[in-house]
Amino acid sequence: MKKNTKKQIKKGFGFGLTSGVITTLGLIVGLYFSTHSKMLVIGGILMIAVADSMSDALGIHIAEEFDGKNSFKDIWVATGSTFLFKFTFALLFIVWFLFFDTGLAVLISVIWGALLIVAFSYYLAKSNKVPAYEVILEHIVIMSAVIVVTYFVGSFIDKVFI
Repeated sequence: MKKNTKKQIKKGFGFGLTSGVITTLGLIVGLYFSTHSKMLVIGGILMIAVADSMSDALGIHIAEEFDGKNSFKDIWVATGSTFLFKFTFALLFIVWFLFFDTGLAVLISVIWGALLIVAFSYYLAKSNKVPAYEVILEHIVIMSAVIVVTYFVGSFIDKVFI
């Protein structure tokens, strides 16, 4: 496999994992605290897995075209891998809702998401030869901010609209 193709797959993996985890966690927390409905959370995860994965893949595709440095093949490798990884990581969260009560599934999802972000952040830090704790802390803070904000938005929706 060519070096640039591997780079494009890594790009799709990194983007797909982080976006898949953080977007899906935001949706899970927001929907849970606004509706407390297991079926709506599962439906939301399915929608995120399809629509947001396609949207993010198109965004990567356009960014790669705009960059002007990659071949046609490399652009499509980045596009396809972004979709595949985002779709996969988003769908993984459904498992917790199939086997656990909704509140526990939300908690497990947050822990699972944090573990994925920590593991990838550690890998990224080591790859870039920077202190792992800095990268991990930065990414966990961002993930936590999304969770806190969507908790408040979901609670607001529950109180005002439902």
